[in-house]
Amino acid sequence: MNFLRCTLVFALLLVAGRAVAVIETYEFSNPELELRYRQLSTELRCPKCQNQNIADSNAPIAQDLRKLLYQQLEQGASDEEILDYMVARYGEFVRYRPRFSGATAILWLAPALLLLVGLVVAFLTLRSRRGGSALAEQQLSTDEQRQLQTLLDKTEQDS
Repeated sequence: MNFLRCTLVFALLLVAGRAVAVIETYEFSNPELELRYRQLSTELRCPKCQNQNIADSNAPIAQDLRKLLYQQLEQGASDEEILDYMVARYGEFVRYRPRFSGATAILWLAPALLLLVGLVVAFLTLRSRRGGSALAEQQLSTDEQRQLQTLLDKTEQDS
């Protein structure tokens, strides 16, 4: 009986999650515009939520941006024109994939630079280890062998 209740509560929670999801219906003049709408709405970041695109966000600003996106698509604006308008109004942050420019160069180049630094550090670390082991493998001279043997003999006699 308790298991049945838990299952029922879990099922209701799943259904309730669907009820809160973003549901908007726009009538597009052709299917190509609907595909562009879906693609652009996942590419634009919600200015309020910051970690959600406007397609997934329930924030009022995201609803406004989806409506604006629909209107611009129906008016015949290109994807670049729409993105330029959004960037002009909300800044480069509104794009999940910002353009390459002086301001965003660090975003695009940082992964490659970090990889390069990691490779250099790994190379230098391995090289220094190899150099240290070469010193350990060097042969002792006959004088050094004699001194070592004398020390070992002295240690044995003391114990």
